[in-house]
Amino acid sequence: MTREECFVLDHTTPCQPPACPELTLYLASEITPLWQATETFLDTHNLAPPFWAFPWVGGQALARHLLDHPDLVAGRSVLDFAAGCGIVAIAAARAGAASVTACEIDFMALTAIALNGAANDVVVSLINGDVLERADCPWQVILAGDVCYERPMAEKVFTWMRRCAALGATILLADPGRAYLPKTGLMRLATLSVACSLELEDRESREVSIYQVVG
Repeated sequence: MTREECFVLDHTTPCQPPACPELTLYLASEITPLWQATETFLDTHNLAPPFWAFPWVGGQALARHLLDHPDLVAGRSVLDFAAGCGIVAIAAARAGAASVTACEIDFMALTAIALNGAANDVVVSLINGDVLERADCPWQVILAGDVCYERPMAEKVFTWMRRCAALGATILLADPGRAYLPKTGLMRLATLSVACSLELEDRESREVSIYQVVG
């Protein structure tokens, strides 16, 4: 077992996310201890903050939507962009996707996704790096939960998503009302209420909208 796998297993516990109780993920039960542990680990291993250890509401809502509407991904090649803990990728695999790839720039997130995929008995391929500069779009469906929390990120991601949509991909995005969600180019498909931690969202639940990006 690698030291990254040991770190994930030592600082998380198998949990069922509120919106997707049929899935089991290695998640942090308390924020501060893991954040402090990661800061210590970061000093010697150059790690990013452990966003992968929490079931963010956008990812939960999109995963729930896929599990309830498997026709959106069944038999299709799927990319989970900025996959975090991998909840959306795992839901897509459970919903019958022909292939599922999770993309992350954080190697620790990829470690967590691999462990979470194994815990749910699904196969998820991994990409470590930035796909936003790719000219092609080899996936039929692209999924993203909660990527509009920072303006430069949101603008860059939506330029890429619209390009992929124009090439024929179906792009599904979940957003809980972040500040930089674009005002145009989106078609709302559904809205879900997702229970969440006060430490993560400053409230006990959030309304999350599922959108399709139009090119």
